[in-house]
Amino acid sequence: MVHHLVLFKLRPEVDEKTVESMMRDTRIYLLRIPEVLAVRCGKRINPKNQWSFFVGIDVDSMEKLEIYSKNANHVKYVEEIIKPHVVDHLSLDYESDPAKDIRYS
Repeated sequence: MVHHLVLFKLRPEVDEKTVESMMRDTRIYLLRIPEVLAVRCGKRINPKNQWSFFVGIDVDSMEKLEIYSKNANHVKYVEEIIKPHVVDHLSLDYESDPAKDIRYS
C-alpha cells in the first residue's frame, strides 16, 4: 500500500472557518475517487509548525496513485480548494506494507 502525504503552508488570510471547510471538502472530493482507499486530513496543533494543513491518502500502488492524480475530482479539488488557499506544499510517498517491494505494486 502507498501512503501519499501532502503538507501545505496556508496563506496568512486563511481563517479557521476556511480550514474547517477545506477539511470537509477534502473528504467530499477525494473519497469519490475509486482508487482511494482512505483519506485523512487535518490542521496543525502547534502554531510554530510551518505546515498548517495536511492531506493523506492510501492507494494500492504507485500505478493507482498516478491514476488518482489525473482523476477529474482530484484536479478539481486542487484547482478549487487547494490552490486558492496555499502558498507552498511538500509531497511525500511512503510504502506502508512491510517487506513489500513497491516496484512490483
